[in-house]
Amino acid sequence: MTLNPLRGIAVATLVSAGLLASGCMSMGSEGMGDGMGMSASAQADVTVGGAPMYANKTIVENAVNSPIHTTLVAAVTAAGLVDTLSGPGPFTVFAPTNDAFAKLPAGTVDTLVQPANRATLTKILTYHVVAGRLSAADIMQRIRAGNGRAALTTVEGGTLTASMRGNSVIVTDEKGGVATITQADVFQSNGVIHVTDTVSMPN
Repeated sequence: MTLNPLRGIAVATLVSAGLLASGCMSMGSEGMGDGMGMSASAQADVTVGGAPMYANKTIVENAVNSPIHTTLVAAVTAAGLVDTLSGPGPFTVFAPTNDAFAKLPAGTVDTLVQPANRATLTKILTYHVVAGRLSAADIMQRIRAGNGRAALTTVEGGTLTASMRGNSVIVTDEKGGVATITQADVFQSNGVIHVTDTVSMPN
């Protein structure tokens, strides 16, 4: 489910808004425990999906260059959230990949990006956003403090529950779905992205 036509619309919208820029940093889950204290600038050469990410770019500027987040970018554009996620924030975004969106029932994304369903799409997307800049170390600290679980209040108003599965941080949504952070600490000028393998769904 690549949504190629939608991706073209999304990129055109971002270009016309002057938002298209290179960028995006990533850290694989295997290295999640390494360099937790690294500054964002020290990770300026990290990549997501092979695309370089830069800590002086916004979440939107970086995400638009990630080849594994074209569906997410199209959805953010359809929901009218480009300006919000380009703002000062800071935001922590759990960013599902194209493969994560492809796990949804056939036709789900195509339906959600229709103008009539904008409210529902916005609800789902903002459920992936937490106010503040929470690094993987911050999340794991909260998990330890919560005896294995950390409740994260999303911008949508719902709750994502973070916990550990082996060496990986996972987030459980309100419907019981589980997303694993596959790339952590992708620092942006206005927050941080944690790449996930599943779309989280609110109640």
